[in-house]
Amino acid sequence: MPKPDPNALICSIPLPANFRADDVLAFHQRDTEQIAEQVTESQLHKGILWDGKPARLSIEFHANKAIAFLAEDGGTRSAQSSELEQMVRRMLGLTQPVELFEQTLRDHPQLGPVIARNAGLRVPQTATPFEALCWAIIGQQISVGAAVSIRRRFIQAVGRQHSSGLWCFPDASAVVDVDLEILRATGLSRTKAGTILAISEQIEQRSLPLDSWLHDTPAETIEEQLRQVRGIGPWTISYALLRGFGWMDGSLHGDVAVRRNLQSLLGREEKLTEKEARIWLEGFSPWRALVAAHLWALQSAGGY
Repeated sequence: MPKPDPNALICSIPLPANFRADDVLAFHQRDTEQIAEQVTESQLHKGILWDGKPARLSIEFHANKAIAFLAEDGGTRSAQSSELEQMVRRMLGLTQPVELFEQTLRDHPQLGPVIARNAGLRVPQTATPFEALCWAIIGQQISVGAAVSIRRRFIQAVGRQHSSGLWCFPDASAVVDVDLEILRATGLSRTKAGTILAISEQIEQRSLPLDSWLHDTPAETIEEQLRQVRGIGPWTISYALLRGFGWMDGSLHGDVAVRRNLQSLLGREEKLTEKEARIWLEGFSPWRALVAAHLWALQSAGGY
């Protein structure tokens, strides 16, 4: 790990005995070029914008705790330790009630063995809801590899670089005035570029207050607001709610990897339709998204 900035904010977070640090590291290691996230065996470094300023978030995993460092450019320290701890706990999935989920479904004939093999599985979160929503839009109907490449170019075109060299995922204020063609040049379709611009404008106008929604806003309220944005459909909403807000009940029946792995789990020869997957997942509310995460884990390279 790079030598901590003497002005960096530091917090230590206890981890449960079955915490799966490798899941967090793998999530942030999808881009092998590591321009915005750098991963080692037990450490994560991620460029983020904190109050609009480039910062490097470093998380060091130990047997029973995670130590987080936040180093803002300019030697300032505008964050509070409670804010840093809250963000990191959310990013690590520590607010997710996985113990209750596992206890409830441990005897299920199909899912029970899957859950037992992946005990303690949590869904790693993005640093901000905006990042999750952008990733969901970028990833619509394309492979993970293609989405990662577009995300990388998007960050380099619109984001800012921390003094450590890490690129920081942009916030809405960095995107809102960007020309559509600049976004198109990253590989985004015209529709996707327009959708990202639209949500950025609405965030700036405070009609889409994603960060404020982190605090006890019902998922149904967020879903209803997002549904009004052209280019955002059910899969995008469920994925953004899962990765950005930790909502465990989004139905990801439209996800190709979920359907493929569910087909394998059920021993079906023919492909499952979206309707069949939706009906099957309905029986697991309020855990449908966490069930999808376990289905992703059946083939770790197959899902988002």
